[in-house]
Amino acid sequence: MFKETGLILAICAFSLYIIGGLATFTGAGIVIIVGKDDLFGWGQGTGIGYLFICVGLCLSILGVLFMRIFRNRGPR
Repeated sequence: MFKETGLILAICAFSLYIIGGLATFTGAGIVIIVGKDDLFGWGQGTGIGYLFICVGLCLSILGVLFMRIFRNRGPR
């Protein structure tokens, strides 16, 4: 039971890490490519890009913290 739960938690943490990295680089690309132009009616590209960068970095940090926590959990 514990190994299955640990594996699921590890996959969730790793997916958070990957999604955060993708969001960070997508945000950087939006800032560089779109710039101050309108992005699909959502607002300026710089604002949306910076939002993606910040949220992506937070998700990556959260994923790394979860991986560290779940790695140090042992069977009780």
